[in-house]
Amino acid sequence: SDVNRVVDCKMADNAPTGIVAGKNSGHIVTKRNVSDSRIARRRGDKGPSLKTKNVRSLIREVAGLAPYEKRLVDMIKVMGSAADKRIYKIAKKRLGTHKRALRKREELKDYHTALRTAKKD
Repeated sequence: SDVNRVVDCKMADNAPTGIVAGKNSGHIVTKRNVSDSRIARRRGDKGPSLKTKNVRSLIREVAGLAPYEKRLVDMIKVMGSAADKRIYKIAKKRLGTHKRALRKREELKDYHTALRTAKKD
């Protein structure tokens, strides 16, 4: 019928013809669906490896805290949980995103509690 011809024509408009010149010029190839198999999309979905965790902890142990991180830890010491919003704002300004700021705040809280438990022992 006429409807099928119109649909066929529309589908054929996008397909390459194999001819060198013209509207749909180019070599005829089959398109691959690569959107879900890109490595960049899969990277980090399992979290950091054991090796990465160990390297990061070693670097943290050797290098210590950055100056802004020291400031945030000091705020946790002085103000306690009342400093959460202030810490978040400073971390977000430094790190750029909401998620990174929240992660940094939790990381520094854990660091502070680890320091306190180490002093008790």
